Amino acid sequence: MSNPFENAMQQLHKAAKIIHLNADIHEILKQPERILTVAIPVKMDDGHVKIFTGYRSQYNNTLGPYKGGIRYHWNVTLDEVKALSFWMMVKCATVNIPMGGAKGGVIVNPKELSQGELERLSRVYIQKIWRDIGSDKDVPAPDVYTTPQIMGWM
Repeated sequence: MSNPFENAMQQLHKAAKIIHLNADIHEILKQPERILTVAIPVKMDDGHVKIFTGYRSQYNNTLGPYKGGIRYHWNVTLDEVKALSFWMMVKCATVNIPMGGAKGGVIVNPKELSQGELERLSRVYIQKIWRDIGSDKDVPAPDVYTTPQIMGWM
């Protein structure tokens, strides 16, 4: 299946049948609690402004604050971010980590940006979502093509 979120939902449906999941809980788990989609304007080194798209999916925080990485990749999609936030929620719940699931992503090839452009992108992305993150709300982490330096800028 090519749509990662549809794949995740098929997995949820199969698991719900096996464990006889309460229908109300099953319904709640069919979608993220919050999805942030942000436009990220970045002044490029040559002076023009380029707009990047960023996402943050906060799936479920019943067990505790959302938790999940932020990825920079040219193939990031909203459905991918939603699926990964779902799977993070499942991973945390499975091993009794008191956190929920989240995932963020920016559609970008970070290898094509200068260090300054990458810093500006990172800082603007976090400026767009800061009100919805923090140690008691949503804990971001590095992921694909986000380095300790990028996380530091954030």
